[in-house]
Amino acid sequence: MTNRSWLTHSRTAAVLLPVVGLILALALWWVATIVFSVDSYLLPNPGEVVSAFLDQPGYLLGHTWTSLVETVEGFLLSIVVGVPVALLIVRSVVVERLLYPLLLAVNAIPKIAIAPLLVVWFGFGQWPKVLLVLLVCFFPIVISTATGMKSTPADLVELLKSLNASKTQEFFKLRLRYALPQIFTGLKVAISLAVIGSVIAEFVGATSGLGYVITSSGANADTALAFAAMTMLSILAIILFYALVLLEHLLLPWARETR
Repeated sequence: MTNRSWLTHSRTAAVLLPVVGLILALALWWVATIVFSVDSYLLPNPGEVVSAFLDQPGYLLGHTWTSLVETVEGFLLSIVVGVPVALLIVRSVVVERLLYPLLLAVNAIPKIAIAPLLVVWFGFGQWPKVLLVLLVCFFPIVISTATGMKSTPADLVELLKSLNASKTQEFFKLRLRYALPQIFTGLKVAISLAVIGSVIAEFVGATSGLGYVITSSGANADTALAFAAMTMLSILAIILFYALVLLEHLLLPWARETR
């Protein structure tokens, strides 16, 4: 096996290479703070960030849990709302032409501008955060689902019709099967955006969550704590993303084999 094929196919390499990349990034970060003599209140080094976490692990983990709940709830809600909308778009040209401009218009609105309005409408509880995550995730889920449904080969559709398959059989046995890889692509894009959406919502009128930690620690010039919170956000996004990757591998082994 050549070096290139080993790097491509080895499971050990699949784990090792991201770890090496992370170590190199941390090393460059540390070296930059030393070489350029950056003050810690401007840019703490990795050691100071780790110390900030170790000083208050319970505090950070509690706020991480809040952000996780908001992210997952908004993400699941976007699936519940987005997938049926995508199916309506696929089934009807009239609905597609009616909804697509609205979807584009809503997606173009900066979400940071919507966050204060959601607080005014729904108060300072959890709902504004969940709804903002929904708005952030909705568009990629709808587009990926609709695109996947439309990608079904026409000859296979005609084959099922020639066998007197019902619309339900056509949907579940053919169209959904072909759409699932594309749907998961949209879900993986959306889950990363979901983390961003929850943080944006927490910047406005929140009393908990990692976004709240970042704003409050920044106001107190506690940069190390802010970086610790951002690190927790990164870890959260990575875990959620690879959880979806694992789910895709378990549910769609046939899709992986055909690539």
